[in-house]
Amino acid sequence: MFPSAYDLKAPVGAEGWEDLYPYYLKFQPALREKEDQKFWFCDSQHWPNPFKPFDTMTVEFAVKCLGQYNTRHYLVPPANGVDYRIHNGYVYMSPIGVPAEDIEARIPQFMERAGHYFQNWPTLLENWHKKVKANIDEMESISFEKLPAVVPLEWIKDGVGLDNTTALTENYDRMIQLIYRTWQYHFEFLNLGYAAYLDFFGFMKGQFPTIPDQAIAKMVQGHNSDLFRPDDEIKKLARLAVELGIADALKTGSVDAALAAVGAQENGSKWIAAWEAAKDPWFNYTTGNGFYSTDKYWNEHLEIPLGYLRDYIVRVQAGETIERPMDALHAERDRIASEYEEMMSPEAAEAFQGKLGLARTVYPYVEDHNFYIEHWSMGVFWKKMRSLSKLLHEEGFWPTEDGMFYLDRNEVRDVIFDYGNAWATGGDWAGPTYWPDEIERRKRIIDALATQAPQPALNNPPELITEPFTIMLWGITSESIKNWIGGDEDSDDLVGMAASPGAVEGIARVIRSPDQLDEIQQGEILVAPVTAPSWAPVFGKIQATVTDIGGMMSHAAIVCREYGLPAVTGTGSASSRIKTGDKIRVDGNTGKVTILS
Repeated sequence: MFPSAYDLKAPVGAEGWEDLYPYYLKFQPALREKEDQKFWFCDSQHWPNPFKPFDTMTVEFAVKCLGQYNTRHYLVPPANGVDYRIHNGYVYMSPIGVPAEDIEARIPQFMERAGHYFQNWPTLLENWHKKVKANIDEMESISFEKLPAVVPLEWIKDGVGLDNTTALTENYDRMIQLIYRTWQYHFEFLNLGYAAYLDFFGFMKGQFPTIPDQAIAKMVQGHNSDLFRPDDEIKKLARLAVELGIADALKTGSVDAALAAVGAQENGSKWIAAWEAAKDPWFNYTTGNGFYSTDKYWNEHLEIPLGYLRDYIVRVQAGETIERPMDALHAERDRIASEYEEMMSPEAAEAFQGKLGLARTVYPYVEDHNFYIEHWSMGVFWKKMRSLSKLLHEEGFWPTEDGMFYLDRNEVRDVIFDYGNAWATGGDWAGPTYWPDEIERRKRIIDALATQAPQPALNNPPELITEPFTIMLWGITSESIKNWIGGDEDSDDLVGMAASPGAVEGIARVIRSPDQLDEIQQGEILVAPVTAPSWAPVFGKIQATVTDIGGMMSHAAIVCREYGLPAVTGTGSASSRIKTGDKIRVDGNTGKVTILS
């Protein structure tokens, strides 16, 4: 149904792309017979763009650590990890199941290991926050300094016995290890959050085979997620600006000009203090997803949160409610749970309460962790790596400040040694004569890879997709695979996953990059290959969301349910079939999207 990776040619100009990535991330000809038997899907939900060599670290660390918690920590009965490869610059994944004969033996081990976490969730989660914040603090403490003309005299007198290259090398190595730790922490709780929800999901399907997936999801909605705190802080700042009478001072000009205008107001200092308090930590937030060195973070691009703030001020002044409809979400959640419980036997109702209680306890982590890992931790990491790249740029190793990201992490270590080696000998660095041309070659390849959309999948899919994580997170079902191969191009209908209820009609706005978010107009319908959790501030402007990829537990689905917006995910081709300006109907109850005109 889909081509083999071994038959899929590179776009013109991208020949030689294989040189950019480690051998273990590529399809190996010697393994073709085995790897052609697997079904691989492109994870454009998390990695929608071709990788620069340095950025591949994110998929390596993330997917390796995902696998270890399934396979080695908790022994999830039906699921091991996920195999992954990079082909033509994009990542492809193939979940690894557990042989049927081995599943039963893993159950008691999973119950003991995962059960310990479920029974001690609040205490262990509090410890997780301490570990993650300590990790962030250590990354913040690391800096990269240019090599001096001579070792400091004090070091000579104190008998230090080391030179300045020692700290440079150790700090780089430590940063890589700290971000590796970050990804291990990321999955310490995440797979358990999904497992508890899937257990509840399976129980409900067993009790009521025809229950809609949405009804189950809505029973755990309405939680106060830290992932939404940056957006909540901006909303509070907007209301405070209106209350203090300084809103107009914020509406025009640059960030510096706006803040200066506020500071000159009678109540300006109070608002400025609230702005500064919100920045740490809530502006450690990216418009992307944290997986790319090019992601823009609020605290480094204050024009981004200021833009959202200005939109909210206009809406507050118009008398709109900008906060999430928490009371309505809770009422709906409790109504649905109560109605289904009333139809159960006493024994089933008791089990229902236990499983629902656990799901509601652990479910918030499914979104909360994003702020602490993808946003805050990765933001600090990229900031430090950009400072190192800039240092080596200034020393002549590459012509632009971002040159380092065209190297892989091991090549960067070689460059640091080259830098220190010639400094030590008094000779010439080799890097400034080697890397500029090589980086330019690699840049041309990556640019060429980006000109061609990735194949959505490789090889033949199984007759029926049953792996629950694949369905819940990525929205990959037997039906969605049919959508990937085009469906009926003459039809005005697209079919996806009914991810968040409601039906609306409106004008489509197709967005392919976070840099386009300011194009969205009030009342439009957002159509995108995939959305990021950090797009939440624009969800107050739109009527609904449609994506190419994503399941019931994708960020787009969860955010839309939390904001009370209809959503259809996993359509396969909405962002290419629908054009900005089209009038469309989105039915989040049925998963159907119709192009009206």
